[in-house]
Amino acid sequence: MNRSRFGDLEVLCHTPSGPARDTPLLFVHGAYTGAWCWDENFLPWFAEQGYSAYALSLSGHGRSRGRAYLDSFSISDYVDDVAEVASKLPSAPVLIGHSMGGMVVQKYLERQPAPGAVLMSSVPPQGLLGSAFGLAFSRPHLLGDLNRIMGGSQPQIDTLRHALFHEAIELERLQRYYHLCQPESHRAIWDMSLFDLPSLARVHRPPMLVLGAEHDVLIPPDQVRMTARRYDVEATILPELGHGMMLETDWRIAAEPILHWLKREGL
Repeated sequence: MNRSRFGDLEVLCHTPSGPARDTPLLFVHGAYTGAWCWDENFLPWFAEQGYSAYALSLSGHGRSRGRAYLDSFSISDYVDDVAEVASKLPSAPVLIGHSMGGMVVQKYLERQPAPGAVLMSSVPPQGLLGSAFGLAFSRPHLLGDLNRIMGGSQPQIDTLRHALFHEAIELERLQRYYHLCQPESHRAIWDMSLFDLPSLARVHRPPMLVLGAEHDVLIPPDQVRMTARRYDVEATILPELGHGMMLETDWRIAAEPILHWLKREGL
């Protein structure tokens, strides 16, 4: 693994041991995390499959710029980050966004095309409010805990378990992820809820894969299917996974459909 600086942005990279495919992959993380979430499993595995695999930490996240003024960053700022990194790669990347990162990818596609896009348990184009209302009824304590995290509190470790995982994750691994998690920008959350949703008429439509997780309590399958319908594609709902699908022990359930789709699309 190489940790690079693209300007003031942290970028993690794994490259194949042999010749790389022409199209690199750029992974965009969700709220409360950073590039590290892709480095656990996805980056090395996709490099083994022949792809140059990159993941950036958005501004205010990980080791990127702006940790001290996280709340000033908007979704548009995050799109700027993705554009900045994408412009420095050897060729235009396939964009793979998880949760908030999926919203960032949709907003990026308003500005410019990409060879392909993967939305993993993405915030839907209609925003977060539907998911929040669903949580308010189905898991009110979880919603309250997430609101406290937004206020700058560290997450409760049980909140992290219920929000991200379907599996009975071992405590040691859960504690490691807990210490890597961080607050999220209030401004970005409001943008995703109401103020800066994608304009579907302006979104470029590259080949797109829309994935959801059967046991996702944050972006449940019905929200994923709604996203897929908006982009005129079929949703793929992955069994036995929760929201943090790239971190589950069975993460290959999510990785392998992406690989098959990339090959099918000639990417």
